[in-house]
Amino acid sequence: MASPRSSIDLFLVSFLILFLELVSIRWFGSTVVFLTFFTNIVLLATFLGMSVGCLAASSRRNLIESVIPALLVAVALAWGVLLVYTHYGAIMIDVGGQGSAQQIYFGTEYRARDVSRFVVPLEAVAAAFFLVIALTFVGLGQVMGRAFNRIPDRLSAYTLNITGSLAGIAAVAVASYLRTGPELWFAIALSLCLYFVPRRTLWQVFGAAAALIIVWASAHPQGVETIWSPYYKIAYQPSARSITTNNISHQQMTRVEKGGAGYLLPHLLNRDAGGRPFEDVLIIGAGSGNDVAAALGQGARHVDAVEIDPAIYDLGRADHPNRPYDDPRVSVHIDDGRSFVRRSDEQYDLIVYALVDSLVLHSGYSNIRLESFLFTAEAFQDIKKRLKPQGVFAAYNSYRQGWLVGRLKRMMSDTFGADPLVMSLPYQPRIGPEDRVDHITFILGGRPQSALVSIREHLDRNFFWINDRPELNEAVNGFGPAAPAVAGALSAWHRIRPAAIDVRPGELEPSDDWPFLYLRDPVVPTLNLRAALIIGTLSGGLLFIFAPGRQVRPNWSMFFLGAGFMLLETKSVVHLALLFGSTWMVNLIVVSAVLAMILCANMFVGAVRPVRVWPFYAMLAATLVASAFVPVSAFLNLPAAVRTVVSGAFVVLPILFAGVVFAVAFRDSRTPDVDFGSNIAGAMLGGLIEPLSLVIGFSRLLLVALVFYVLAAGLRSKQTA
Repeated sequence: MASPRSSIDLFLVSFLILFLELVSIRWFGSTVVFLTFFTNIVLLATFLGMSVGCLAASSRRNLIESVIPALLVAVALAWGVLLVYTHYGAIMIDVGGQGSAQQIYFGTEYRARDVSRFVVPLEAVAAAFFLVIALTFVGLGQVMGRAFNRIPDRLSAYTLNITGSLAGIAAVAVASYLRTGPELWFAIALSLCLYFVPRRTLWQVFGAAAALIIVWASAHPQGVETIWSPYYKIAYQPSARSITTNNISHQQMTRVEKGGAGYLLPHLLNRDAGGRPFEDVLIIGAGSGNDVAAALGQGARHVDAVEIDPAIYDLGRADHPNRPYDDPRVSVHIDDGRSFVRRSDEQYDLIVYALVDSLVLHSGYSNIRLESFLFTAEAFQDIKKRLKPQGVFAAYNSYRQGWLVGRLKRMMSDTFGADPLVMSLPYQPRIGPEDRVDHITFILGGRPQSALVSIREHLDRNFFWINDRPELNEAVNGFGPAAPAVAGALSAWHRIRPAAIDVRPGELEPSDDWPFLYLRDPVVPTLNLRAALIIGTLSGGLLFIFAPGRQVRPNWSMFFLGAGFMLLETKSVVHLALLFGSTWMVNLIVVSAVLAMILCANMFVGAVRPVRVWPFYAMLAATLVASAFVPVSAFLNLPAAVRTVVSGAFVVLPILFAGVVFAVAFRDSRTPDVDFGSNIAGAMLGGLIEPLSLVIGFSRLLLVALVFYVLAAGLRSKQTA
């Protein structure tokens, strides 16, 4: 019979580990943006620490005493990198060759190698953070392993573990909803760490206080208003109305008629080509309101403004000089853009993708970004369904690479059956795959009978001229061989005409199963491969140092169960993000649902007490194969209720069967600390394998998971023989 203290400790440490894991993913990623370029490096570091700690549960050393010092070092290192990189321009962190990259990484374009005196490989930065974050979780993993050992009923112990983890997710959800800052998150985590430290010395308390001071200082830079939305660390400068997210310049509110030429371009082209105003407009990525203000100023009758981040919308509603969100013609939707388009029945004259680069990953589990499912062949078909016959689809951004512009051009051509207009600011006559495209590029697409026909005819004859102060365009027609003659016009006129786009032969189009717009080819970038090598080496070193290797032999069956489940969980997160939106709430609900399914599996095993496990392996294999070969797009056009049930079954059943397989194995465990540590170590392997989705897509990733489960079944059979 387990003591109440053992049960309480297991619940609390499970809460603490999951809470601190999610908090670390958010805070370290927002403070050191480079860490987001290694998809799941913080997640893998927490897994390694937990695994090593569990395997070291039998050690006499109380590794929990190292948690607060390690966390202090980690947050100090993050703050130091932020300060040095922000204030010392001679340093460049090399992210896989930004100038001609296999994969485009936003936020890395601001420094060139030839003007930087110190070039630091990203691998060195990532290795340092991976190591200190892993060390932070070693002591927590040891506490968890020891708590498991003190509870004879393994299923009850595992149920407590999952319940505590669910409570940790709930706490993160509440903290995100209330937009609390990281000083509160870390205060909660550090208080629980002190609870577990057997000797709460002055140094432990001092270390916790110092860590909190550093976190507070990094979260509240002088001269700016800091807001922690569910997605970003937002730094807002009211005087300039500028918004920075995760220390990267993101957007600036402007009075569009005075300085918003780009926002007005599609409207002015259409007007001066003789078209009637775009009356019904959908703006995806409405942000603080510039594109909304432009549409209203050019005669829109109704604007649907979709913005995923409520905090950025709130800033625009409060401070935008044009006050677009106060206009009764505007309907605001705080939602994922793809999800809104799929649910909408409206028809639009203009749909705008307004600078939709999120700068952040959707979660710590996969390579997808918040906007990834907006840029797939299926997403463009969804856009086409929402456009009126003469409607126009406009996407604009600084796309960085010529091959990316070519890819988007081909996607629009294939979607609408007509070549789009591709125009750069400033004018560029031709864009090739190897060209750097560091300026704003507009891509306007539509059906062969769309409003683009007249715009194209005018551009075939003349340039279009737009002024830095678009209000000067109001009294003139911008089409002409020379800039309009406007009395008193001191601002610059810029000429615009479509560029010739050289598209690579066989250029890939992202799909809902391979949603990697910013990846040039279906390969695992060398940056990821080097990262995997570094992580593997550091992991082996920590295991050698902390785990009593001569006394502890890993459970390889549990190891491969962990690897398979990590890939299964990754596919579930991606699958449901596509079906229900890439919002933070959907992400947390999915992770919670996975844990809830594990609880159901525990209850089933506790009630039924199955002896033979092979039927569940067989059902798991069958559902994995079905999920691997039935495309997610098969569910998208189903009625909402049917889609929820059917798609849910494809996600729930494999997780449920995998949960039963693990619960049966853990129920019979003689060394729960070692078995659980082995399982978490396997999850690390799954995390390292996840970038294989860049080559084969997410669905086929389940076939790799199937291989791991076959290995787990075979090794279990040998162990029980």
